[in-house]
Amino acid sequence: MTESSATIPTFGETLDRHGLTLTRGHTTTLQINVGLACDLACRHCHLEAGPNRREMMDLATVEAVIACARRIRFDTIDITGGAPELQMNLPELVSELAPLARKLIVRTNLVALARPEHEHLPLLYRNRRVALVASLPATNAGQTDAQRGKGVWEQSIAMLRRLNELGYGVAESGLELDLVANPSGAFLPAGQAPAELKFRQDLGRRFGITFSNLFTFANAPLGRFRTWLERSGNLDGYLQKLAESFNPCTIPGLMCRSLVAVDWQGYLYDCDFNLAAGLHHGERPMHISDLHELPPAETAIPVGEHCYACTAGSGFT
Repeated sequence: MTESSATIPTFGETLDRHGLTLTRGHTTTLQINVGLACDLACRHCHLEAGPNRREMMDLATVEAVIACARRIRFDTIDITGGAPELQMNLPELVSELAPLARKLIVRTNLVALARPEHEHLPLLYRNRRVALVASLPATNAGQTDAQRGKGVWEQSIAMLRRLNELGYGVAESGLELDLVANPSGAFLPAGQAPAELKFRQDLGRRFGITFSNLFTFANAPLGRFRTWLERSGNLDGYLQKLAESFNPCTIPGLMCRSLVAVDWQGYLYDCDFNLAAGLHHGERPMHISDLHELPPAETAIPVGEHCYACTAGSGFT
């Protein structure tokens, strides 16, 4: 910690100052991180996922995850990465998990979904009524390609059009297509309502693209984004900005209170950010094969300075 960032109170101290604690509520969601392999190396990635990462959930762990979802009923199951499309067992995961939860989500960067070898996946998603959450940083090519890599914008737009053709994001279809936008620099996201209006107007007018919802989130100071903050001299200022934007009203709805995350090795965490920070659920390594009931309410959730990103402004729920 640098001298200036040492003046920022820890997240635990901030909770204490407001008379708050962060404990688990009723668990409804199982989030599955299938690995860190990704076809992109986005600057804001808290996991440092990318083309050179080899961490990937093996078949035995995939089967352990499916077995857990059979013995413990979750309302929502959420598959993430890396790029989930690069997980060779993804079709099996989708097919086996879809009947086991009210809602199955797959997160996508759109570009991996556009690869020729994955052309079967959109149809599989539609047939299994999978809800899609797609990353799209901006409504222009320059900002998108600067954050995610050259050519990403064009491929993303083409895939969004393809998903619309299949009914995703189209009113009354029942096929959810949500977009997620993260800032490209060391600043907080725009307000969600005006940002969603801009996305609807820009994507609709220019490309005829429709979607269900837009969510804007602050970047967590972890992984590749933290490295960029350090190298650019923005770390202290960004942490200060997050801490000053702490909103105590976000605590009850934080995702970590209702979600349990499993990594590519099968170990449990309270959220994907704690996974990136190495903060285990229950503060000790626990494998999903040993999970036989929903985590009990009131269990303490490990915290760190990255938690400020989820509690800044409107929060990350």
